[in-house]
Amino acid sequence: MGRHRQRYPDSTLCAAPHPPAEQLHVNPTFGPEGLRLLSSGLDAQAVGAHFQATDAGIAQRQFGLVAASGGSVTFTGPGCHAWAGGFAAPDVAIQGNILTGPGVVTAMRAAWEAGTDLLLPRRLLAALSAGDAAGGDSRGRQSAALLCAGPGRGYGGLTDDWVNLRADDHAAPCAELARLLDVHDLLFTRPETTRPLTTGQLDWLRALLIRQGYAAALPAGPWDADTEAAAWALFGTENLEERWVPGGQVDPAALAYLAERYGADA
Repeated sequence: MGRHRQRYPDSTLCAAPHPPAEQLHVNPTFGPEGLRLLSSGLDAQAVGAHFQATDAGIAQRQFGLVAASGGSVTFTGPGCHAWAGGFAAPDVAIQGNILTGPGVVTAMRAAWEAGTDLLLPRRLLAALSAGDAAGGDSRGRQSAALLCAGPGRGYGGLTDDWVNLRADDHAAPCAELARLLDVHDLLFTRPETTRPLTTGQLDWLRALLIRQGYAAALPAGPWDADTEAAAWALFGTENLEERWVPGGQVDPAALAYLAERYGADA
């Protein structure tokens, strides 16, 4: 959460594994260099010590680092703008500068520790939102970002880019991130549950498919191949491919989206 547009917001939270998230007076080499040093066998503390020993501008830097092993470090240079500070524990590092006070980091820590049952993107967002509610950036609100990666977590399991969302200029950036994450989850996650379409829902869907031009006509009765082909085309047009279930089954989240979009009680 930060007031001015910049590469990193003024309050960051990292969870394992995560390269250095660095802010204030930015040294953009910290990210790739930190990953290189971790890959070479150094732990998070040693990487943090390396940055402090080798960067001439370290007094005005702030960074957090979490290694895949869970080791973490946070650093706030004495030249950072008040209030500035952070917290590090296994699997997490939280830091911020130009905050309203230490209560921002404390609130983020509490939300993180309370979110053990959440998936990582939701847990990170809960912590950011808690810091925002606790006062956030002393200059006001403008930007926030959420970045998560993991093996095969991207679209169709083909990439590691799990969640990569930004609100660069918004009056309520954390709320906007929450909205964007809801959209992301609808479009890029698989169904948690499925169920058969009821007779009324199947009739509604067929009427929708005809009205929207996906079929000239469709038979009444049980699910059939023509209905499946037309429904697949609709799901593709709406970017709901990940939510698709063949054979007359349906993902309730996708059905609710279609009902809201096209006006029906599904």
